[in-house]
Amino acid sequence: MTDEHLWSTRCITEYAYCPRLFYFMQVEGIAPDTFDTEKGNVIHRHVDKQGESHTNNHTIAYSLTLTSEKLKLTARLDIAEISDTIAVPVEYRKGKPKHNSDDDNNWEPWPTDCIQVALQALLLEEAGYKVTEAFIYYAEIKRKLAIPIDNSLKQKAIETYHAAVACSKGARPEPLLHSSKCPRCSLQPFCLPDEINLQRAQKITEKLTPRKIWPLRDDGIHLVVQSYAATVGIKQKALKVTNIKTHEIKEIPLSQIESLLVLGPVQVTTQAVTALAARNIPIAYLSSAGRLIAIIEPVTQLSANIKKAQIRRFDNPTDCLMLAQALVTAKITNQRTILLRNTPSTAHHDIKKIKTLIHDAANAKSFEALRGIEGYASKIYFKHFPQMLSGSLAKQFAQNGRKRRPPPDPINSCLSMGYTMLAHECTTALRLAHLDPAVGAYHVSRPGRPAFSLDLMEPFRPLIADSVVITAFNKNELSEKHFYNTPAGCLFTPKGRKAFFNTYGRRMNVFITHPVFGYRLEYRRMIMLHARMIAAWLLREIKTLEFLTTR
Repeated sequence: MTDEHLWSTRCITEYAYCPRLFYFMQVEGIAPDTFDTEKGNVIHRHVDKQGESHTNNHTIAYSLTLTSEKLKLTARLDIAEISDTIAVPVEYRKGKPKHNSDDDNNWEPWPTDCIQVALQALLLEEAGYKVTEAFIYYAEIKRKLAIPIDNSLKQKAIETYHAAVACSKGARPEPLLHSSKCPRCSLQPFCLPDEINLQRAQKITEKLTPRKIWPLRDDGIHLVVQSYAATVGIKQKALKVTNIKTHEIKEIPLSQIESLLVLGPVQVTTQAVTALAARNIPIAYLSSAGRLIAIIEPVTQLSANIKKAQIRRFDNPTDCLMLAQALVTAKITNQRTILLRNTPSTAHHDIKKIKTLIHDAANAKSFEALRGIEGYASKIYFKHFPQMLSGSLAKQFAQNGRKRRPPPDPINSCLSMGYTMLAHECTTALRLAHLDPAVGAYHVSRPGRPAFSLDLMEPFRPLIADSVVITAFNKNELSEKHFYNTPAGCLFTPKGRKAFFNTYGRRMNVFITHPVFGYRLEYRRMIMLHARMIAAWLLREIKTLEFLTTR
């Protein structure tokens, strides 16, 4: 922050409530909208009109903006009641005040609210008014509570202000320990207080055991549009998908959409892009063959502090190797699990080799050694991959092996599509964690290559993409009729792509238990959790990383 930056009184209130929340919102720019914030906006609507009303010598000013160059402070008062030289600030809150006893009438304002109106009083005094009291209206109990403005409160407000400014110039504050403030905080999925405190601890106690406050599932729609010549537009507060050939129209409320993915020649209007960006909804463009071409995302998904930490640590080969070891070890562990679940006992000799490779990966001394271990494990894994599949297509894959460019058979084509989708999921998760997908630790960064996304997806390849292939072909949801051969390789038919996305969507909705934190999340949210834990590691909030492995 520069010296010219004007701090709002609302920002200082955030610091008084939780320094870490303040840092996330004001320094890193992370401020997600929630039901509570939307409800607060509704409460403020009738006082957010600018203007004044006059009665004799009494003036009521709405949305009054005050600024102090001396204090570098600004405020927008909900209401200021002014009589001659006396001013009374009035603030509106959606919730209820602090309750001190069993007496229903024993209410008092929250300390953070007192700090805010005290700062407003300082601004009013600088403007030439006298302020002796302020009021907070709490909508939940429909009561207005008085706050005396005295020197001690103003001094406390000034001290809080200076502490907030100092905080903004330092490192991210530590998370609160088992605080009752955390469960309903909109920033909890970014802050991860319980998870970070657990991994920082030398000894695990009941107080450090993560509470199940991370949202269990993501109920939003991850929309995929692949119909030829379809158009995605906007109609009021809904996304409208129109098929030019069939004239079929579908409308999906914007409030229910989490992401949009389009394949092939699908048109997305400028109005739709703008509406999705306003809600922080990313748009991914894939070719008809499933190659990721571009991602449109809101400019808010950036954080200079996190990106600087990412660049600094990834310039250090030791840090890069530490992250790569954890990723590859988890990947090989999950490959072994998939083989144990789905192959006959004749493969168990090779599975024992993979167990040795897990130990070797965790202790690799160089990237060259680690890549050699990963390659050997993948060779064993894909050697036995046909044994996990039924039907004639398994024989084709056994003859061809794992080939990507171009995929020569349906199974290779399906694997490639699965990895493309997984890379897209990881790119979105990294962006939401304010990380740069192009700057990786393990995969080499090249123009147009999301190296960090490829890093993050390693442990999830067997659990998501490979599992989708095994399920789809063994349950006959995909078969040879869903593919056709071209000079560019074996490609999906439109019906085949639809069948793939149905299977893929079900897999992403499966719940899985985190090996360290003990709670269950959907795969998509599990990927997001891992991206945010990596961000915490980059900022040195935690020393080690644990990636998802299953039994």
